[in-house]
Amino acid sequence: MQTPATFTSFVAIGDSFTEGMSDVLPDGSYRGWADLLAARLAARHPDFRYANLAVRGKLIRQIAEDQVDTAAAMRADLVTLVGGLNDVLRPKCDVDAVCAQLESAVERLAPSCGRLVLMRSPARRGPVATRFAPRMEQLFTFIDDLGRRHGALVVDLYGAEVLGDPRLWADDRLHLTAGGHERVAEAIWQRLGLPAESEWTLPLPPAVPLGWAARRTADVRFTREHLLPWIGRRLTGRSSGDGRPAKRPELLPYSITAPASGTGATAAGTTAEA
Repeated sequence: MQTPATFTSFVAIGDSFTEGMSDVLPDGSYRGWADLLAARLAARHPDFRYANLAVRGKLIRQIAEDQVDTAAAMRADLVTLVGGLNDVLRPKCDVDAVCAQLESAVERLAPSCGRLVLMRSPARRGPVATRFAPRMEQLFTFIDDLGRRHGALVVDLYGAEVLGDPRLWADDRLHLTAGGHERVAEAIWQRLGLPAESEWTLPLPPAVPLGWAARRTADVRFTREHLLPWIGRRLTGRSSGDGRPAKRPELLPYSITAPASGTGATAAGTTAEA
């Protein structure tokens, strides 16, 4: 039997998905799949180190310019790169240009790390995913090709039906809940060839349909609290990540301090912010 790979260092780069929104801890900071994965890897190696360069709202060009070379210089055993979805969800997007930026990033990262992991990002079922599905599928097909050409692993989150379930998405309808992030961490864990701890594709129990009034109330709250501010930022050229530092900018030791819910654990040194 082949022995599972040992990872002593992990660098995560990307946007809000990798930062951990909206897996909120009691202190208001964000945890997320990358922290969960880091905690599980740290439990297997006493000298494990972890960096998370992700910043919410970043487009693939910004990720490529601001995070990729920093991550490559760290020469980690494991690097995850997730980006491009913020681009394809904008009204005007050149998907070919997004793919070119991704390819440039992968060409710099792949030779510098032990294992590079790419992802087909999850999408919440609904009208937004339906509207932008052709763009997303073009992007994800290109990511599959990148993985084959550069020896990177690809984790197919988009194809997992359970990750489209609205119950695994936060009220903003853009970010996963804690349960969603836990499933993503398990998906990557298994794709790395590590022993499964749960069945991440297992469907949720049948949903109890909401009544008309409850649906309308949720729609109004979503529009007021999330959609209108998002439109405002687009109109003024601002981003939710403007001025924010990387979540965990240095490759530092990551030691487990206490168990957490689901598949992961919290760890010392996490610097997420709400």
